[in-house]
Amino acid sequence: MNEQSLWYLENIDVTGIFCPNKIGGLREDHEPRRYKSGQYIYMPDEFSDTIFFITDGRVKIGTYSDTGKEITKAILGKGEVFGELSLVGEDKRRDFALAMDDCELCYVKASQMKSLLRDHNGLNLFLMKVMGSRVLQMEKRLESLVFKDSRTRIVEYLKDLAQSKGQRVGYEMLVRNFLTHQEIANLTATSRQTVTTVLNELRNENVLTFNRKRLLIRDMEKLV
Repeated sequence: MNEQSLWYLENIDVTGIFCPNKIGGLREDHEPRRYKSGQYIYMPDEFSDTIFFITDGRVKIGTYSDTGKEITKAILGKGEVFGELSLVGEDKRRDFALAMDDCELCYVKASQMKSLLRDHNGLNLFLMKVMGSRVLQMEKRLESLVFKDSRTRIVEYLKDLAQSKGQRVGYEMLVRNFLTHQEIANLTATSRQTVTTVLNELRNENVLTFNRKRLLIRDMEKLV
């Protein structure tokens, strides 16, 4: 298992674990929450008391600098969890969560989750892996910022994206729902112009092709 798949826990879909029909203690009228693309799920300084599970769509986790610059920490998809810091003493949100697509989220209150954790050892292990693997990912990104140049960071991000989210098509790797150049820049601490330049160079070298909907890497070994 590579580091990226460790962070995403191989996209384990835990929605069913928290289904009120399978585990007691949740409200009978529990319904998923739906958010439109571009809608904030929560903002910094809001009360932190809920853990979310993505059943459809993508969610961006990030924060804003003192100057208002957006810093993207993660982009999560179906089967992934966020908001888990409410379990370890976070009273107010430090980050924002934004729906990148029309999203459907299952949710559990932190107080309810603590009760479930006492009764289900598997949940303890799952959440420990979520938190621990995200720390590893943040450390990897920090090392990349300190020791690697902009092009290398962008190329390594594309490799990680293909390995964690891609689908093999013959000898090629296909990533659907490709990010905008600005979103890649936010994730790699580069500029949109640099991302555009690197992607265009790789396309001209016939290493990959892309549009707003997908990325196709023709040869992973040549992605350098």
